[in-house]
Amino acid sequence: MTACPSRPRRYLALWFPFLPIERSRQRTERPGASPGEGAPTPLVLATPVKGALRIAAASREALALGISPGLALADARARVPNLAVRDHEPEEDAAFLVRLAQICDRWTPLVAPAPPDGLILDVTGCAALFGGEERLRDDVLRLFRAGGLTVRAALAGTPEAARSLARHGRVAIVPPGEEGLALRPLPVAALGLAETERIALSRAGLKRIGDLADLPSAALASRFGEEINARLRRLLGREDLRLTPLRPPPPYRMDRLLAEPIGDLTMVEQVLDDLVREAVARLEAEGRGGRVFEADVFRTDGAARRIAVSTGRPSRDAPAILRLLREKLDALADPLDPGFGFDLVRLSIPVVEPLAQAQAGLDGRAVEEDEVSDLVDRLVARFGPRRVLRFVAADSHDPVRASQLRPGSFPPQSLTGQRPPSLRHAEERLEAAPRNTPQQVRACFETHRCATLLSMTQGGRGRSVPSRKERGGAVSGFLQPAPLEPPTRPLQVFDPPQPIETIAELPDGPPLRFRWRRVLHRVVRAEGPERIAAEWWRAPDDPTRDYYRVEDDEGRRFWLYRAGLYGRETDRPLWYVHGLFA
Repeated sequence: MTACPSRPRRYLALWFPFLPIERSRQRTERPGASPGEGAPTPLVLATPVKGALRIAAASREALALGISPGLALADARARVPNLAVRDHEPEEDAAFLVRLAQICDRWTPLVAPAPPDGLILDVTGCAALFGGEERLRDDVLRLFRAGGLTVRAALAGTPEAARSLARHGRVAIVPPGEEGLALRPLPVAALGLAETERIALSRAGLKRIGDLADLPSAALASRFGEEINARLRRLLGREDLRLTPLRPPPPYRMDRLLAEPIGDLTMVEQVLDDLVREAVARLEAEGRGGRVFEADVFRTDGAARRIAVSTGRPSRDAPAILRLLREKLDALADPLDPGFGFDLVRLSIPVVEPLAQAQAGLDGRAVEEDEVSDLVDRLVARFGPRRVLRFVAADSHDPVRASQLRPGSFPPQSLTGQRPPSLRHAEERLEAAPRNTPQQVRACFETHRCATLLSMTQGGRGRSVPSRKERGGAVSGFLQPAPLEPPTRPLQVFDPPQPIETIAELPDGPPLRFRWRRVLHRVVRAEGPERIAAEWWRAPDDPTRDYYRVEDDEGRRFWLYRAGLYGRETDRPLWYVHGLFA
């Protein structure tokens, strides 16, 4: 029994030759004007180079008048007096290219920017959904050209071949395995070499890709360097360099390509209802639950909107997920504009974790926790993750840094650094995979993806929180008192601590009485000291603090500390009240 050969990779390269110019014109174009309305003025973008302004990009009209990139702005104005000049903004161009890449998500999830003015799409297996490679390419060109962009596209078996054909070739679609024939007539500039290397090749009589392909690789490397050989191998398909997509593909993705565009938001919700139930069925069959759900809607003119909701624990409850999506839609500051209609609706689940069937205990606590989690999820969906926060324990014995605020949509375990089950399972698969095999590569990619998502959710900080059994009953990692003992930390903490006047025994006795806010308190009970030294890597000069829990003659309990060790750090220690127990 023979194995089925793997499907050849297919890449679609897009090149926007006037991307900086057209982005600049779109930003200043008056609303309602068509992209080609009126006679456009020659436009250039200038940038300072070694103390002089030089042209970084030129419009089609400026190129026709002999104005090319690299020319000094003064020379250009001498040739064309009515030349329009604007500042070159490479950061804005890069952001615009990323937005174009996000639009391409409607055709394939594997999209990578090819700076400064191109995109590469891995369309392997996607062409059949759009009626073939030719119709897919035509659909991409139609959408971008309708937006007023000049674009060229080519489809080949390697990213470098597709990119070179889009920029320098005349062949739109290269059949699998025929990249060598299609690329031979291209100039050596298709290799993307520096100007000095191109000149050196030209002086040697090597002006076409075919001239380089006919030479022995050893002779070519000895004369011009190994880099040219590496570029030539990737260009001719002898070495395949895979893409690094803008965002990793989600584990679950459901698409609904509509036969006719829809403009009613109620119908959009109905399509989302179908997609959510389909996703829930897949999650339940595999024993998983989603933590983040993303709904993407694509308009016929290429505009796309993404609505993302997160849950505090893995979920595959279809009604709850739909309720979160509806509340997020209702809370949008910029409501969805259907325009001429949506023709594609997508549901993605980028973060998943194992989820077994839950069984409620006799005390009903599991049901209560689910209700609280659902409430937090709804609040986050309505008000945003930055407005619904929770306290979590931090890895610090300093009372000021012992707790942190984190988004309420994630449980304390994930916020404080504990590895989620998805990351643990990915690491186990990576450990068990045979070395130097496709299984190991896939497991390595899955581990990297899970670790990246974990660092995004917890901000790269925190530590593992032990289990309830390991903490001896502690809640969320906070320090808890022993049974039948008073609390070790106050209910109210002052930030900053408030200074007080005290009478205390030297060198380290508890306070006998203290004055706070012009009121004298006589101490009848005191417990301590609890000595807390400064964290030397953060504040090495801060004094050591001795904390006391004291009670005055009226039953009020305070949390006081003495700053500085008598005779070692200071001769006059200062006292502060840091919190109130009741």
